[in-house]
Amino acid sequence: MASHFLLLPPLTMTLFTVFILVQTTNSSPQAPLILPLKSQTLPHGFVSVPSPSSRKLSFHHNVTLTVSLTVGTPPQSVTMVLDTGSELSWLHCNKSQNMNSIFNPQLSSSYTPTPCTSPVCTAQTRDFPIPVSCDPRNLCHAIVSYADATSIEGNLATDTFSISGSGQPGIIFGCMDSGFSSNTKEDSKTTGLMGMNRGSLSFVTQMGFPKFSYCISGHDASGVLLFGDTKLTWLGPLKYTPLVKMNTPLPYFDRVAYTVRLMGIRVGSKPLQVPKSIFAPDHTGAGQTMVDSGTQFTFLLGSVYTALKNEFLEQTKGVLTLLEDPNFVFEGAMDLCFRVRGNVVPAVPAVTMVFEGAEMGVSGERLLYRVGDDVGKGNDVYCFTFGNSDLLGIEAYVIGHHHQQNVWMEFDLVNSRVGFADTRCELASRRLGMGP
Repeated sequence: MASHFLLLPPLTMTLFTVFILVQTTNSSPQAPLILPLKSQTLPHGFVSVPSPSSRKLSFHHNVTLTVSLTVGTPPQSVTMVLDTGSELSWLHCNKSQNMNSIFNPQLSSSYTPTPCTSPVCTAQTRDFPIPVSCDPRNLCHAIVSYADATSIEGNLATDTFSISGSGQPGIIFGCMDSGFSSNTKEDSKTTGLMGMNRGSLSFVTQMGFPKFSYCISGHDASGVLLFGDTKLTWLGPLKYTPLVKMNTPLPYFDRVAYTVRLMGIRVGSKPLQVPKSIFAPDHTGAGQTMVDSGTQFTFLLGSVYTALKNEFLEQTKGVLTLLEDPNFVFEGAMDLCFRVRGNVVPAVPAVTMVFEGAEMGVSGERLLYRVGDDVGKGNDVYCFTFGNSDLLGIEAYVIGHHHQQNVWMEFDLVNSRVGFADTRCELASRRLGMGP
């Protein structure tokens, strides 16, 4: 499944299990839709709900974050990639494409296709990268494409989306019947994608949640995603950075992304010696910084990546052994890799991303990622988890979910800001009643 800037997983990728908690909140305009549930055994793929004030769904991540829920009347089980980097939620609707899971609109009495004349089609799709069109049946036709060359197309429609038995009718999504995937095997594991950006048609916007948060564990342990607002006394104060607003449409600026202002980068205590202007979008909108759960690693514009790579190499001389293989580029955009003997990574300086009002430090396992063995040489290969966005063909900085591990991430739509705080996500899950 291709997410906004999705990269393909290595074969050794570990599966992580995370749970979703949806909290009833008085501040939500859709509070009646967030109903308390009694303790019950949910269908396969779900977990039981011990608290009357919360409900949970399965949540996994390897290269992607996925959510299991039901759609339609009667309900059909689907699995969707959670993507803060895109707007339109969509499902595979064509069973001839060899998918393990599809949504069959013919079996849903609440399914309603969207005509071309609908205001949804004519006005609410304005932020789609590819304009919608009208198909021969006068239905609203959408095409979605991603940076890994995946594309998918089909018609807009509405149906009932249910989280733990509480259904919200009239959710707009794409019922997709054709397309091209860069990784058919991965794509077949999920039914579709859940768009979670700030656009009017995103899932979080349509459901009316004022904010959502998640915490991704760095190991095979439970984490949490929280829809709504609640006071967590055990969580330290969050550092907030405002979302960048752009009222004027620019060709390379995504106005509905979670765009923050990157001010600089440090290696250890030393700031990169690059012009401050390189971190700001240019007159075309290229160069914005997006927080994206649909991307695994973090990517920087070429000049900044090169400066970071050179400074990290300078500070790790004699500590790390460079993998000097010009033909080895991990996932097509990460060319700084090292040989590590005995799978013991030595201590290296942290990399700190400096945002307006907040900082995010990346160290330890989040900074160097094991990608495999150096065949026949008794070494493990670890790659630097910052990549070159130029090699991906994108003109943006993208903060991926690998660097968000063991960080409480809050997306505050009402106050237009992103907040975060370092925490142990497995402990957060336990405190919310979801861990062992």
